Amino acid sequence: MSKEVEHRDVENFSIPLLHGEATPNKAAAATASDDQACDVGSTSFVKTCLNCFNALSGVGILSIPYALASGGWLSLILLFIIAMASFYTGRLVVSITMYIELYLVATGFLILEGDNLNNIFPNTVIELAGLSLGGKQLFVILIGLIITPSVWIDNLNLLSYISASGVFASIIIICSVFWTATVDGVGLNHSRTLINWEGIPTAVSLYAFCYCAHPVFPTIYNSTKKKPQFSNVLLMCFVLSTFGYASMAIFGYLMYGSDVQSQITLDLPVNRLSSKVAIFTALVNPIAKYALMVTPIMNALKELLPADRTCKKSRLTNILIGPALVISTIIVALSVPLFGYLMSLVGAVLSVTVSLILPCFCYLKISGTYKKFCFQTVAIAGVIFTGVVIGIFGTYTSVLNIIEQLM
Repeated sequence: MSKEVEHRDVENFSIPLLHGEATPNKAAAATASDDQACDVGSTSFVKTCLNCFNALSGVGILSIPYALASGGWLSLILLFIIAMASFYTGRLVVSITMYIELYLVATGFLILEGDNLNNIFPNTVIELAGLSLGGKQLFVILIGLIITPSVWIDNLNLLSYISASGVFASIIIICSVFWTATVDGVGLNHSRTLINWEGIPTAVSLYAFCYCAHPVFPTIYNSTKKKPQFSNVLLMCFVLSTFGYASMAIFGYLMYGSDVQSQITLDLPVNRLSSKVAIFTALVNPIAKYALMVTPIMNALKELLPADRTCKKSRLTNILIGPALVISTIIVALSVPLFGYLMSLVGAVLSVTVSLILPCFCYLKISGTYKKFCFQTVAIAGVIFTGVVIGIFGTYTSVLNIIEQLM
């Protein structure tokens, strides 16, 4: 491979995902400025941390006790291994697979909200134009309507304030669950399994899902004011997120053992104040994360549309893309209302691919490391092999579980 080709490859990987930055020509730049007036590269270190931590500390915090229950105590080691591997590959841009992953993660947010609201307000039914709408379907649609205004915010500097609410929501959920266990009498003394080989594929897939924020990192990076500090941002957010995930996994598993459900909030006693705090706070979490997760998808969709200098038409297009994306995720959420198995499938197929496999291949291609045998090459090969194994066994188990539930 010649130096010119390598240089061209590096330039291709450096193309920003955030619409409007580094436009290739003046005409495109003029169109971009008409499309949106966001200050690219103006997000501070603290706001960047909030966006990254909000992306990392996702709905996986609710499903991770179920993951630990599936795999047993020793499977928790795999959480830390996946965290380290994900951080190692998290600074590289990956292929379009990331948009599919983000789309399904956004869909999972709606399923999560529908499950929890239906648990709090069972048997809720609304009659509208002769049609009866109730249960999880009703709440999925209502949450979709609530989320819609947030997708119109395409400035990550402003989204950082919404991210702050998501970060605090994750902290409150962990504290509330701990309070429910230690003070409100649920206890931390259920039977535990050291290792469950049969449940390892499900556990690892859900652990991988916890680190599904890779596709958002390029967009967050492009919005950062001091880009050399981004590695420090990632390190801090990965450490804090992993600590939060491990804490929630341990608390939930000790509270309910192998009987824990795919979402810890579905097990909490609804008559306790601490449980209500955890459940209602869990409702805030997906709302705070939805817009951040779909921002790269919307930017990609805008790039696919033909350029137009008419400001009015461009703004109309920007207004319509967001709601159309929300509506499509609502339809998918209503079609596949299996949160735990869907997240396991996303973790096995997409999160592993985007977070582990593709970044390694991209790095090998860009750096040329594959041409020589060294410790780094062996380490990268080990990450790729691990990702392939997780993907194969996790996908098989997840698809099998989904088919069994739908039959």
